[in-house]
Amino acid sequence: MKQSVSFVTIGVKDLPRMKQFYTEVFGWKPAKDRAEMVLFALNGCMLALYPEEKLAEEIGVMFSQGAGKERGRLMAFAINLDSREQVDEWFAQCPEKGIKVVRFPEQAAWGGYRGFIADVEENYWEIVWNPHWK
Repeated sequence: MKQSVSFVTIGVKDLPRMKQFYTEVFGWKPAKDRAEMVLFALNGCMLALYPEEKLAEEIGVMFSQGAGKERGRLMAFAINLDSREQVDEWFAQCPEKGIKVVRFPEQAAWGGYRGFIADVEENYWEIVWNPHWK
């Protein structure tokens, strides 16, 4: 796999307040601004602000308010591959490599195809084909 990060998604408690922080304190302009998610384009990578309970649901993990105090913030990193087939090939090697699959690849509501894994410290990685990614 090429060494790159395409997306960093921060699970947020208060989306409007976090958007205000990034737009007013950093002076960043959203690349996309939706009711459920705000995206900022950063030097070839996207930063997404997304409600933490929705992020936990998408990853397929349990979430409870306040859980982040023990473990840190809920975040997901994404690696974009070139096709659905590459995503499936990547997940096919998980058992032999001892990679913990959190959610097997499936069609996403927004048109992509993705699954989630966890590293050895339970940080979440989305392995994804995104037809909208350039």
